[in-house]
Amino acid sequence: MLVYEQSDYGSIELRIEDILARKKISKNRICKDLDIPRANFNRYCRNDFQRIDAALICKLCWYLEIDIGELVVYKRPKEEK
Repeated sequence: MLVYEQSDYGSIELRIEDILARKKISKNRICKDLDIPRANFNRYCRNDFQRIDAALICKLCWYLEIDIGELVVYKRPKEEK
């Protein structure tokens, strides 16, 4: 049986902290405005997640007035040499 790890295909990175800093929005403010539990939001900010909540991504894009491509970035796996 062939088993693939997530790193075999790359990874998804969320640029939440960069965007919040650029727009001068605090984590407390966005969590309060969007009714997002702070602990969950912190995991997304650290890119410590297994699945992405589509509703959360929509909320963030709407609130931050950005396109999904500014928020979500695909990182290709590193090639073995």
